[in-house]
Amino acid sequence: MIYFDDLLKDNNIHGTVSRIAGDFRKKHHFPEVRQLGVIVADVEKAAVKLEAKGVGPFFIASDTLKFWDERGEKRTFSGKLGMAIYKGYEIELLEPGVGSTFYKTCVDEKNRMVVQHLGFLVNDVDAYRNRLEQAGCKTWVRGQIKSFPIVTDFAYMDSVEQAGIILEFIDMRFLGIGVKPPGIIYHSLGKLEKLTGIRCLKF
Repeated sequence: MIYFDDLLKDNNIHGTVSRIAGDFRKKHHFPEVRQLGVIVADVEKAAVKLEAKGVGPFFIASDTLKFWDERGEKRTFSGKLGMAIYKGYEIELLEPGVGSTFYKTCVDEKNRMVVQHLGFLVNDVDAYRNRLEQAGCKTWVRGQIKSFPIVTDFAYMDSVEQAGIILEFIDMRFLGIGVKPPGIIYHSLGKLEKLTGIRCLKF
């Protein structure tokens, strides 16, 4: 189990992250790690805790996803997330949510923040996941977030047995054009939420 608090204390976080599933990622020609997916019991409380340590501010939002295909079963998932940039990594805080146990199974009984997955920006989620499926890793969740004009496709791969951690492919598009959101966007939105007193934006 990897705990985010341990990474915060790590003087060589980039070296540590590069070693997570390093051989597997190198073998299958993964791009650089973009995101650390961190499971928490309560996103807003975790954001406050991390902001006190100099991480963030976090942009927090909640949404209901109608496109959530989990191991071939179509579901509707409702959840809350928080986004910030730390040391060049996108930190994604995630609550258990409703409609799936995918995140819930990683909530720590001691309330520690668990790094559940590594995320990678790609230009075609299905092409990447199909390639990994041929290597023996099935798709765990295939989903999509629509918040016009932004559409984000993602796929979580069942790669724990082979890589030691869940790996996620992400394709974020603004008006159909692939984008890599700069940290200033998350931080600016997070500051705005704090100033207005509306800590979570609902989509």
